[in-house]
Amino acid sequence: MMMKTLLSTASLALLLGSTAASAQAPVALGHLTDYSGPTSDVGTPFGQGVADTYAWINKSGGINGAKVNLDTVDYGYQVPRAIAQYKKWSGADKVAAILGWGTADTEALTGFLAQDKIPDISASYAAALSDPTGAGGKAKPAPYNFFYGPSYSDALRGMLTWAAEDWKAKGKSGKPKYVHMGANHPYPNAPKAAGEAIATDLGFEVLSPIVFALTPGDYSAQCLTLKSSGANYAYLGNTAGSNISVLNACKAAGVDVQFLGNVWGMDENAAKAAGAAADGVVFPLRTAIAWGGNAPGMKAFMEISKMSDAAGTAYRPVHYLAGVCTALYMKEAVEWAAKNGGATGENVKKGFYQKKDWVPAGGEGICNPSTFTEKDHRGTLKVDLYRMKVAGATDAPLNELVKSGGIKMEKVKTIDLPRKPDWLGW
Repeated sequence: MMMKTLLSTASLALLLGSTAASAQAPVALGHLTDYSGPTSDVGTPFGQGVADTYAWINKSGGINGAKVNLDTVDYGYQVPRAIAQYKKWSGADKVAAILGWGTADTEALTGFLAQDKIPDISASYAAALSDPTGAGGKAKPAPYNFFYGPSYSDALRGMLTWAAEDWKAKGKSGKPKYVHMGANHPYPNAPKAAGEAIATDLGFEVLSPIVFALTPGDYSAQCLTLKSSGANYAYLGNTAGSNISVLNACKAAGVDVQFLGNVWGMDENAAKAAGAAADGVVFPLRTAIAWGGNAPGMKAFMEISKMSDAAGTAYRPVHYLAGVCTALYMKEAVEWAAKNGGATGENVKKGFYQKKDWVPAGGEGICNPSTFTEKDHRGTLKVDLYRMKVAGATDAPLNELVKSGGIKMEKVKTIDLPRKPDWLGW
């Protein structure tokens, strides 16, 4: 009996020791970034926001006491490199989840993610990634894909809804003309059909799209085409770097059009680079406020920012804040998983479904509430529209320009879109 008791005690100790060790085992997450490719202008601040958040989480004790091993990889916006990296993350070095980046690579990985049960909260907001079951009939099932913010399609639907109101408010007659602009690439093309469809429904005349590359260049010819088309509203589907070239070329060409940017198409750095050419661009903001705004969560964001800026003086553009929100959502999904069977991919996915109107801790007043369900991964259909305002020269440091009001973002309107079943995945 004594021997049995001793063995039982030893077994319990081993079990407790094993459990304790398991509780402290690091959580492995993959982090795909573009710090060097054609979208690095916006990829760098977003990726820094994600990296800083996990550095802050680890400094604060990790997730349920476990450190996070965030494997940050710059894939240069090259799909083959993203797939090669995924093979590592899904193999011997398996991760619990991925914080991804671009549309082409995220869509290419969707089938692998489902097969391997690895969730991916990406920086691509392609609507095709928001239909977990394929019930919408517009896209293949993407059960392990998530993103924070409205989809590209819904953001464009919101902007065109505002544009139709804007046309009437200005007392204009006839049909306003709408044109889609961007590279012939999965990312700018993601909302093209949805945008043109709602534009038609809203009474716009839809013009032939105008193509320009994802990289900066001379787009004078495209601006002359835009001018001769008589377009009134033009969607810029690319990231800020190439859009700056278009804005400058179109200002030089005397183009009179209301530009509509996607979430990656305009930001504070782009306004500084484009100067007066960026004045008046309307675009969606994913967060409730910008850097330095008044919200309970801003204190945590300031501490997170210090992970790569110890002095605490850096101005963080809108993409940095969106990166932090994205990382905080993933953190809480992993946290739930760790408490409910372990931080496996399948459990992390379930973690995204646990809350309604969800704002992660630390993001109060900054991260807009999101709700994910097993049948609908459109976290939000709220589209906050802002107008970029640029006054005077923009050669001073960004911090000073924002402080002086030389660059500022003015709220235009919030559009709350209906959760239409036939818009799911499209």
